[in-house]
This record gives sequence, structure tokens and C-alpha cells, in this order.
Amino acid sequence: MAEEKKEEKKEEIKVPKKFEDLVKNIESLSVLELSELVKILEDKFGVSAAAPVAAPVAAPVAGEGEKTEEKSSYNVELKGIGEKKIEVIKVVRDVTGKGLKEAKDLVDAAASEPQVIKEEVPTEEAKDIEKKLTDAGAQVELK
Repeated sequence: MAEEKKEEKKEEIKVPKKFEDLVKNIESLSVLELSELVKILEDKFGVSAAAPVAAPVAAPVAGEGEKTEEKSSYNVELKGIGEKKIEVIKVVRDVTGKGLKEAKDLVDAAASEPQVIKEEVPTEEAKDIEKKLTDAGAQVELK
């Protein structure tokens, strides 16, 4: 049954002629290769393949002032690295599970423009990551 739906979806999707070769090449990639490709495209174009998530915000009720609902998850954004670059790299490696080179590249990129370290992190974990990075001398923002 699931295979029938898969087959139907393939038939429904019309690939423009100019993209046929590209789609054919992408279809031949392994999951690991696709993951690497996505990372390269995200880095090259400064975008994220993650689906945007709208956080629910409660509208202020008359007489309540400016209260808003607290988010349940955050994106942790590294805005600056401070004076202790090596310490920041260590924390980024620890938090993300990335290798040394990837963590260093991420921290280096954050020196010129903000970089998202982790996406959709539960509030407690996000605040913990924020504290670790701040203690290492980095500037962090939870979005």
C-alpha cells in the first residue's frame, strides 16, 4: 500500500526539462551524500533546509499589559565569539556533536555573521547551551 502511494507521488511530480539531469543525479545519491549536499548548500547560500516553525504567541488581553506565551523551543544563534575562540569551539563541539573542523568553521563563520548552532532546542537545553557559550565568552541569542 505504501509503495503504491510512493509510485503515485512520483507520477504526480512533473520535473521541468531543465532540471531533469539534476534530479536524476540527486536520486542516485545515498542518504549520507544527500546530507552532505544539503549542508554544503546551506553554508554556500546562507539558508536552512529546516522547515520554518511559527512559534505561538498569545495576543495581549486588555488590562494584562505585554505578556506573551513563552516558547517551548528555540534556535540557538552564535552572534559573536569573543576573546576565547578555542573555548567557544570546544563548547560548540560538545553541544552539536560536530567534529573539530566543522565546529571551528562554524565559529569562524560566526565572527562575520550570526550562525545557528542548534535548531528547535527545548527551552531548558537552550538556556543551558546559552550559559555554556556565554561562559566561554561568546555572544548568544535564543530565537
